[in-house]
Amino acid sequence: MTARLHWNGVHMRTVHVAADPDDIATRAVTLPATWDDDAASALLQLSPGQNAVRLTTEAGRWLNEMDRLPAISGMRSEEPLGRSLACLLLLRQIAPIATLWQGNHDRRPGFVVNLAAFVLDGSFAGEQLVASLRLACETLRRLHAETAPMLNGELPFFEAPQLQQNTTETSSGPAGTLLLTNLDACLAQIGLDYDSEAGRDAACFLAWLTTSIARQGAGPVPLPPAACPVPGLAAIGAQVRDEIEEDGYETSHLAPIETSFSAPGPIDALLGVESCGLAPIFSPLRTDGQLRASTLARLAHRGFTPETALASALAGETPLSMPGPNAHIAMHKALTGFVDRMPARPDAVAPLPLRVRLERGMRRPLPSRHGGFTQRASVGGHRLYFRTGEYEDGTLGEIDITPARESSMVRGLLDSVGQAVTIGLQYGAPLDAYVERFAHSRFGPGGTVEGDPVAAYATSLLDYAFRALSDSYLGKRLPDAAPESPETETPDPMLPLDIPNEGASRPKGKLRLVS
Repeated sequence: MTARLHWNGVHMRTVHVAADPDDIATRAVTLPATWDDDAASALLQLSPGQNAVRLTTEAGRWLNEMDRLPAISGMRSEEPLGRSLACLLLLRQIAPIATLWQGNHDRRPGFVVNLAAFVLDGSFAGEQLVASLRLACETLRRLHAETAPMLNGELPFFEAPQLQQNTTETSSGPAGTLLLTNLDACLAQIGLDYDSEAGRDAACFLAWLTTSIARQGAGPVPLPPAACPVPGLAAIGAQVRDEIEEDGYETSHLAPIETSFSAPGPIDALLGVESCGLAPIFSPLRTDGQLRASTLARLAHRGFTPETALASALAGETPLSMPGPNAHIAMHKALTGFVDRMPARPDAVAPLPLRVRLERGMRRPLPSRHGGFTQRASVGGHRLYFRTGEYEDGTLGEIDITPARESSMVRGLLDSVGQAVTIGLQYGAPLDAYVERFAHSRFGPGGTVEGDPVAAYATSLLDYAFRALSDSYLGKRLPDAAPESPETETPDPMLPLDIPNEGASRPKGKLRLVS
């Protein structure tokens, strides 16, 4: 008989998972019953070791520490913060970054804010977001007052405003960071398209509201966006701006807090984030093949059920179009200036086919039972075994190059190259980029290829391997020698003597005997 566990009234369950999909050993993780297994794996990454992990124990460490933090002058509340933060964590709305979760006070603390978790029944809970952001800011400032001397001298992301002499701000810089995440899922649940003017206006207003609350009492705030398509949120933003103007910028007395967007990591998985930071959701399906929650929300706002959407797709229509890289770039450009630090600008690349499309920073592990081929060949008399692993759709996901009779150093280097390429392929790196780099690479051993008609001669073992991949998975058979550039001129051979011009007198040569 299994005892039922509860934490703050929330029913808990125990699951056995591994921190990495390739790990065989699993550990017991106790977490809320509504959280998925990805959240359990993320909790393992935050809790190294070999023992069982409980959310109550791991979160209790930093929650108890927050309760012990004394209040500071100028803040709105003097009550303990732990219970309120625990409720936000159980609602998967806010969670501390990994450094604060693990108690590393030599790094700047921060919180990750899941914007999609503040959408309740299709409407955005703006007042709840404001209260949660203020609670996070108060926690960071209390923690900053206690642990600022322990910081390792990190530089701030932006130039902090000049504060008065009686401020609680120390020379160590801002008190912490607020990182926004899951923007696209938030827009989907309130019925706004990511690739639309209304979607970008809503994102800009949410970012401005977060930055304004983070700077309230700490300095000037940016101007608000011109429009806010989210019902009721504009009035909440006006109230916040009125409070900031009543406080006045000249009486700034609190440490500033920086704002930005999250990067891929275990905290986003713990919060159930569908797409980290400001990135769009490129695929309507989860990794298990089911429709995402954001996809169901998008279909519902368009008047579709999954069944009617399938019927529409079978009829040749497009019930739902997903945003692409150009939409990501447009959103990045629109949000610049409303937060203190922007992530790296996304690359303008063509979208991948739907079946191999991956979210940024998400790994696509190879199934335990998969297809592929094993090729035995010989390059210049040096035998090797070349093995590939394929996904269900036939795309390449793994390579392994094993020489038969070589030194341990050669075997280790080739194995390391295979593992590095495998990791890149599973994270969405294009195969043609690897082929371009490694095909026709020239180093020994090389020579005649035997056992595989894909090549007659190879300049190295890697040359043969990646030309074989190009033939099998890209449909391009490369020549035995790299094509020469037409612009490259063959230099004149070096001669021991200068050749005189025609008509010039030639000196008489003299023979000299050397013993």
